[in-house]
Amino acid sequence: MNWASFYAVISGVNRHATGIGRVWLSVLFIFRILVLVVAAESVWGDEKSGFTCNTQQPGCNSVCYDHFFPISHIRLWALQLILVSTPALLVSMHVAHRRHIDKKLHKQTGRAGPKDLEQIKTLRMKITGGLWWTYIISLFFRIIFEVTFMYLFYMIYPGYKMIRLVKCDSYPCPNTVDCFVSRPTEKTVFTVFMLAVSGICILLNIAEVVFLVGKACSKHLSNVGDSTMGAWIARKICSL
Repeated sequence: MNWASFYAVISGVNRHATGIGRVWLSVLFIFRILVLVVAAESVWGDEKSGFTCNTQQPGCNSVCYDHFFPISHIRLWALQLILVSTPALLVSMHVAHRRHIDKKLHKQTGRAGPKDLEQIKTLRMKITGGLWWTYIISLFFRIIFEVTFMYLFYMIYPGYKMIRLVKCDSYPCPNTVDCFVSRPTEKTVFTVFMLAVSGICILLNIAEVVFLVGKACSKHLSNVGDSTMGAWIARKICSL
């Protein structure tokens, strides 16, 4: 997968994100995507070929490997990163929609010169109104995806520790055989690192939700006379 192109797509949200959102994007790229591409993929490069069992029975190695490693760590993390980053595209689509509306308004008012259109293109959108809701929804989806994948990882690989020796008796193995995992310590270190960074991303997303809700509360509570639906919902949330 071309991770550089993928990052270029989601990095467009960076200009419209909060400070915490920019930190999240940096952590996502440097400590997750970059580590996955540069280091983790090479560490797991021999996960199948380095898995050996003390038997010459054809098919035993493959069956035992599939039993103990039903999903590759790398593929699972790649799928996690894609799904976790996808909600950011909701924000990009919302921003693109608002820019399209702004361009139409400029054309209607006769301000459709190249300079005006360029200003719309580079203008940083404030996280208010409908964009606020889109941003909050995207954050909730990020948190749900992160937590779900951490739970699935724990269900597939309990304890998060790479086992050095496993005993397998699956067909067509002639009896219970010993199977050995290549570089288990190194793989355990990378597994713990990736899961720790995933936990940090969850905390950053929660902090960003708290920041945005707190900011909206202070704004709408100060506007006591505001009778819009957004203000009413904000006052109800803040009064909890």
